Amino acid sequence: MGISFNAAALLNGNGIDVKSLVAAVQSAATAPLTAMQNQQTDLSTQAGLLSGYENNLTALQASVLSLASTTGPLASQTATSSDSSILSATAATTATAGTHQIVVSALATTGTIYTNSLKDGNTSFLTSPATTGDIKLQVGTGTSATTYDIPITQGSNGNDTLSTLASYINGQKWGVTANVVTDATGARLALSSQATGTAGALSITNDDANLTSLVFNTPMGGNNASFTLDGVPFSSTTNTVKGAIAGVTLNLASADKNTTVQLTVGPDTAAATTAINNFVSDYNTMIGNLNTQFTVNPTTNSEGPLGSDIALRQLQSSLLSDVTYSITGNSGLVNLASLGIDMNNDGTLTVNQTATYDAQGNLTHQSLANVLATNPSAVQSFFQNSSHTGFADSFNNDLFNLTDATNGIINVDIIGNKAQSQSLTTQINNLQDRLTAQKAALTLVFDKVNATLEAYPSLLNEVNAEIGALNGNYNVSSSTSTNTTANTGTSTSSSSG
Repeated sequence: MGISFNAAALLNGNGIDVKSLVAAVQSAATAPLTAMQNQQTDLSTQAGLLSGYENNLTALQASVLSLASTTGPLASQTATSSDSSILSATAATTATAGTHQIVVSALATTGTIYTNSLKDGNTSFLTSPATTGDIKLQVGTGTSATTYDIPITQGSNGNDTLSTLASYINGQKWGVTANVVTDATGARLALSSQATGTAGALSITNDDANLTSLVFNTPMGGNNASFTLDGVPFSSTTNTVKGAIAGVTLNLASADKNTTVQLTVGPDTAAATTAINNFVSDYNTMIGNLNTQFTVNPTTNSEGPLGSDIALRQLQSSLLSDVTYSITGNSGLVNLASLGIDMNNDGTLTVNQTATYDAQGNLTHQSLANVLATNPSAVQSFFQNSSHTGFADSFNNDLFNLTDATNGIINVDIIGNKAQSQSLTTQINNLQDRLTAQKAALTLVFDKVNATLEAYPSLLNEVNAEIGALNGNYNVSSSTSTNTTANTGTSTSSSSG
């Protein structure tokens, strides 16, 4: 864009529009700046998309890893009780599938013992005129029992009141809790063990004549749980029983001698279903997002912001290859389709919920639920095996490389995007600095030109006056500029050069 002026118009004293002239001169130089700023905006958009895709890929890796884990949901076992109000159970991955019959006759209980009522908890229970006494508290039974001696002395903190006695016992860490309970009859000392079964049985083993007013009632509780498992009797000091069934923990909730509870141990198909559905969901999210970049918009006739990214196309191809991986044998469960997981035309997956059959009753389309119900071990073998060549094993190895922090396919893209953006930022800053310096220089030059043009009418009058005086004419009329504002004149014409 060239700039030109009407010479005659410049001599009227109005000068030129300095700001407009500077902007016009710099307009060509700002075009590259605008282009770089637009490119930087595009890079920012791409960076956001790449970051999202890396998160998608990380989520997919986590769901695939759970399918490859030998202690994960595909290996998990569950224990189902026919009456959870009596008995529930949990199973480890080492549990063996089977059905068991259990009858719970008694629960393990804590030992308790309490005194007769006294007037209150703060009055000495020593029998006058005695000033000392002794209580022997036994915790447990038989050879494993431990007896604790409790000295009683009269006076402050001498354990001769229910309150001080309770405080003393609680401070000994004997596995016994002491409380003073008060009701309409007065105050009583109540002791309870913190352990169940015979290990928590409580009793007072001495009878001190100096403590005749402190009478302990007959101990209660402190009994082991008792139950039969497939006809075999068991005793347990706790209501949480380990070891009766390998890999299974029984939780006894109540006792009923007349009810047989059936406990079924087997693969946790619910956990397996959830894990497989999570994998399908995460995979579909990843593939679906990639597809949006490579789908041509019919309105703009263009792909997404990353449509030209070769690395993303390689990622898409790698993932599609991973989900078509197959093994051999394994009772016919050799690929996702044989498990009832179908691939759609766009590369996404669909879990078939209902098996279909032909008129003769032959299976024509498998469902995941049916496969898990009939052959859960083969499902696990498809995803993982001891040689680490299962579907999930192979997929996980590929994802490990794809998500590598340095060499992962998306991370490499992110690093390149960041480097390009930083380079553009430097170029933009440098160009803006040059434009700022140029603007200052141009403004200085044009300000001087403008000042000269604005002064022209006055100079012309002075010249005319001098000439008139030389010619003997002292009445030469003066021409005065009408400009009243410096540096705001307007260019008189402009044309393309």
